[in-house]
Amino acid sequence: MIELIEKAVLTGLGVVSLSQKKAEELVSDLKEKYKVGEDEGKALVEKLQNMAKDARERVSEMADQEVKGAIERLGLVPREEYDRLVKRVDALEAKLSTCTEPGTEC
Repeated sequence: MIELIEKAVLTGLGVVSLSQKKAEELVSDLKEKYKVGEDEGKALVEKLQNMAKDARERVSEMADQEVKGAIERLGLVPREEYDRLVKRVDALEAKLSTCTEPGTEC
């Protein structure tokens, strides 16, 4: 029965948005309506919170991958690469400016 309730809660509330307050309200409702014990209710809340945390992490990882993929598809350069190229161009310009002075060898 607890598994059925877990599935219903996850479907109804959305595991990603399960808050502490909602979880506590759920336990209270379970205790009243289904005569679930305190320990069993707390275990359920902890399990739901862990599932919510895992889901948030998975969503975050998927979002990161999607953003990286979009950046790649658009042909954008990562900031680190841009900064490295700016330093390289600056060094080359500095070297070039000294090469244009009379009497210097490059």
